[in-house]
Amino acid sequence: MPTSKATGRHSVTIKEVAARAGVSPATTSRVLSGNPATSEESRARVTAAARELDFQPNAQARSLRSSHTDTVGLLIPDVRNTFFAELAHSVEQEALARGYVNILGNANENLQQQDAFLEALVRQRVDGVIIAPQGDGTGAVERLLHRRVPVVFVDRTVPGITVPAVTTDSMPGLREAISTLRAHGHHRIGFIAGPQATSTGRERLENFRQLMAEHELPIREEHIFIGDFQPASGALGVDVLLGTNEPPTAIISADSPMTAGAVSRVHALGLRPGRDIELVAFDDIEWFSLLDPPLSVIAHSAAEMGRRAMGMLCDVIDGRTPESQILPSTFIARGPLASAASATPPEHEVH
Repeated sequence: MPTSKATGRHSVTIKEVAARAGVSPATTSRVLSGNPATSEESRARVTAAARELDFQPNAQARSLRSSHTDTVGLLIPDVRNTFFAELAHSVEQEALARGYVNILGNANENLQQQDAFLEALVRQRVDGVIIAPQGDGTGAVERLLHRRVPVVFVDRTVPGITVPAVTTDSMPGLREAISTLRAHGHHRIGFIAGPQATSTGRERLENFRQLMAEHELPIREEHIFIGDFQPASGALGVDVLLGTNEPPTAIISADSPMTAGAVSRVHALGLRPGRDIELVAFDDIEWFSLLDPPLSVIAHSAAEMGRRAMGMLCDVIDGRTPESQILPSTFIARGPLASAASATPPEHEVH
C-alpha cells in the first residue's frame, strides 16, 4: 500500500477509486483525465468515489502525459538582497495571475549553486525559467537552452547567449548622480563595483568610467574597488578607498548589499555622511530614505522588471519571440545632494 513520503499517509490509488466506483481502472483513468469517451453514469460514480477517498492525482505522472506542468522557475542571485526579493515577489504574483506556480531558487552568487538549482528545475519539468544569470553561460544554463526549455534573462545577461531579457540602462541615473556630485563640489568620486563576472558588475563600472570622462573628472584606479555584491565587500571598499593618499569625497556603490556594508563602515569610522563623505547607492531600498541624512540613490523598478520578465516568459512558452526590453534608471537626490545650490568641497578627516 503506497504512502506519501512527505506525510506518511496512505496515497489513494486509481485502483482503489475504481473499486469504490465499481468500474474498471481503465475507465477510472479516462474519467480522471477528462477523456470524453465515458458514460455519464461512470463519470458520476468515479467523481463521487474520488471525492470520498480524497484522491489526489500524481502531478508528476500527469506531466509525463502533458506538455505543460503549469510551473515556472525563477533563479535569483541572492534572496537576502532586497532588490531581488521584490523582483521575486513581482514574478510570483504575475505568474499566479497567469495560471502558473513559481518555484524560487537562490544562487547565493555561486555558480555551483546556480547549476544545481537549474538542473533540479529540468527534473521538475517546469514550463520555463527566468534567470538572473552569472558566469559565462556554460554548464547548466547551456544545457537548459540545449533542451529547448523556454528561458528569459532578468537584470543580468550573458555575452553570446541570445534570449529575451529585461535589463536596466544604468546610464541615465548614473549620469545624473555624477553630474549632481560634481555640482556640489565633489571631484574625487570613488566607485565600489560589483563582480566583473556579472553583466551588471561590468556595465556599471564601464558606465562609471565613461561618465567620469564625460564630466571631465579624473579617473583614479585607486578610487575603484571591485566588490562581490555582498555587504562585507562594501565595508572593505570604504576602508580601501578612504585609505588612499587623496581619498574620494563621494562614493557610489553598485548595489544595495554593498551599500549597506559601506554605510555601516562609515558610521563605525565616526564619519558624518553627507559631510565627511557622500554616499550614493544603486537600488532604492526603503530604509535608505530613513537614514539621517537620507541616502541618494540610482533607482530602477524591480517590480516592473519582474512583471515584464514573466510576461515575456509566457510569450516564449507560447512559441513567440518577444523583443528584449531595457528599463530606464533615475537618480533620486536626497539630503545634501537635494539642495539646488552647489556646496563647498566637503571636509575629509580620514587620511
